[in-house]
Amino acid sequence: MTSGTPGSKSVLGLKSQANVKPWEWLGLVALLSCPWLFVSHAMLVNEIAITALFAVSLDLILGYSGIVSLGHAAFFGWGSYSAGLFAKLWIPDPLMGLLFSVLTGGILGLVFSLTILRGTDLTRIMVTLGVSLIGYELANRLSGLTGGADGLQGVLMGPVLGKFEFDLIGQVAATYSVLTLVVVLLVLRRVVNSPFGVGLTAIRDNRLRAESVGLSVAKRLMAVYCLSACVASLAGALLAQTTGFASLDVFSFERSADVMLMLVIGGAGWLYGGVVGAVVFKLIQQELSSITPQYWMFWIGLLLIILVLVGREKLFSPLRRIRP
Repeated sequence: MTSGTPGSKSVLGLKSQANVKPWEWLGLVALLSCPWLFVSHAMLVNEIAITALFAVSLDLILGYSGIVSLGHAAFFGWGSYSAGLFAKLWIPDPLMGLLFSVLTGGILGLVFSLTILRGTDLTRIMVTLGVSLIGYELANRLSGLTGGADGLQGVLMGPVLGKFEFDLIGQVAATYSVLTLVVVLLVLRRVVNSPFGVGLTAIRDNRLRAESVGLSVAKRLMAVYCLSACVASLAGALLAQTTGFASLDVFSFERSADVMLMLVIGGAGWLYGGVVGAVVFKLIQQELSSITPQYWMFWIGLLLIILVLVGREKLFSPLRRIRP
């Protein structure tokens, strides 16, 4: 009778976790079917998919790496404006615009990753918030290029893959965004279930211990911050492409705060927590804003209090037990 080494068992365990479970396939298929099941709410589905993608990008650094950020909208805004300008000034092809936004957003994330390597959580919060404010002011000042306070208007996109024109009801846009979300989720679940992802959680739990066992903490944090910036820029690019507009709102503090609330609702450190949080938050916002347009944030605040007092684990523990 033979037995494998602990290292080999760990590798086999990671490979097993990296395999997509049947329930996950069902969930992903359900996501893909939403633009066709809810045709009259296609634009809402599109907005939820983009917001979920943005929430997942924040979860990479917050939930898996322990990096607190209140200025993640900087990368979301960069992706939105870069995709819009790419379409207006160069090529209106959607996929080329996504690629451009992801690459440039990754470079921006790599540059600013140097700012989160040192200091406490409070320092990181202030630095990331400052980066977002800089992006807001630059977009406002460069009005000849970005439109300033009026926003970047008239972003006309070509058909997806040269065949699928964006329609007025938003069904093609919703399918485009949801499909992008599903592809990103499949890629990221491989990342978080790899040795790299395990190293990130080790750094999050105890940075000194991770350094003592030989993990390159700085390189891993820079890499995940860059990856997170790429995903956030991708979400921003989708917003500009599917709405034909980019405004200063994409850099706002409220944008970063909302996505943080979504992770509180869905759960950080769980790949699908951002998706669950985005769905719950957007649906509640949609319903409450139609009932009490002036006070819907009051009910959101009440929900957060209930989550804290009752415990999110009791509400979402059945889902969290089937982790990706």
